[in-house]
Amino acid sequence: MHRLDDQNRARIIDGDRACDAVAAIGDRDEVTRWAARFAMLGEPGRLAILLAVHYAGPISVSDLATAVGMNDAAVSQALRVLRQQNAVLAERDGRIIRYSLADPAVADLLGRVRPDPQLHHRSCQPAR
Repeated sequence: MHRLDDQNRARIIDGDRACDAVAAIGDRDEVTRWAARFAMLGEPGRLAILLAVHYAGPISVSDLATAVGMNDAAVSQALRVLRQQNAVLAERDGRIIRYSLADPAVADLLGRVRPDPQLHHRSCQPAR
């Protein structure tokens, strides 16, 4: 079944390919959600934070700041964005808030960005 509207048919060179392209794109809302994920990953500081959370989490803001070379305020701001995107979860541990990865799709992408890092401590294993 062709997924092309009659309005654009005059411009089409290969209807089957155009139809397959529409099918490949799929749900536009899902495309928008994935674009937001990629935008979230596109900023180096946030990507570094996500990698650290993925492989060393649950982890505190201060420990993240040290690991990624940013100040606590900048890490906190980045974590706010990541929480809004539902990429990380914050859990209270006494007076300390620790962050862990919440989105399995982001975890999969991070595993492709940095597969199998050589961690030095047994407690630092990614949540899978």
